[in-house]
Amino acid sequence: MSEPSIPASPAGGPVRRQAARRTRIGRGRLRAALALAATALLAGTAAGCTDDGPDDRDAAAAGSGVTGPLCAALPSGTDPGNPDALADQPGDVALQWIPVLTRFEAAVRAADLAAELRAPGGVTILAPTDDAFGKKFSEENLDDLMIHRRDELRDLVRAHLVAGAHPLADLVADGTVRTLDGSTVPVSAAGPMARIGEHVQSVCADYRIAGGRIHIVNGVLGKLPTTFDPDAGSGH
Repeated sequence: MSEPSIPASPAGGPVRRQAARRTRIGRGRLRAALALAATALLAGTAAGCTDDGPDDRDAAAAGSGVTGPLCAALPSGTDPGNPDALADQPGDVALQWIPVLTRFEAAVRAADLAAELRAPGGVTILAPTDDAFGKKFSEENLDDLMIHRRDELRDLVRAHLVAGAHPLADLVADGTVRTLDGSTVPVSAAGPMARIGEHVQSVCADYRIAGGRIHIVNGVLGKLPTTFDPDAGSGH
């Protein structure tokens, strides 16, 4: 697989336009996949977090070593961005090929932290989905972070980075994870997945990358407040 070119800085326009251009799967398919992921996680918790049902087997089959309810909706087999093709790519490049991570990948570029995703000792990336960003930040707030509030943006990105290459099972076994922003976050089992902090869960874990791992998660970590208002524009 050839290395894609690094897109231009988001300072030239709103991040929502870049994300829309770079999304490689349809919105309907993504919404359905995220709904399936949420349903599977809730079902796993209610069932005592022990059963491996058909959804788990299908998710594991979606790529080499990746597991989770969202995996089946992501590139697999010989598709560009399939897990095997990303195994020798540095983290900043691998993020560009996973279609649900356009906002997080744009944040990495805007924060100028690509080098931290290529650290000699390796890095584990807890990468929030575009949907997670959409439920955390208003578009105006996210644009402001990307363009003007770079120090806060760097802290936000580092809240999702862990030094070293850690499979999801190791994070669960350790019970906590220390992110590069200096936070210590609890990690616990949630069926075959993991709960990170109080509300965030993994939805497609164990992408191997050069020197590290990517675990896709359904929420945003870090200390920034939620600015998304679900009632904005609804007349409520």
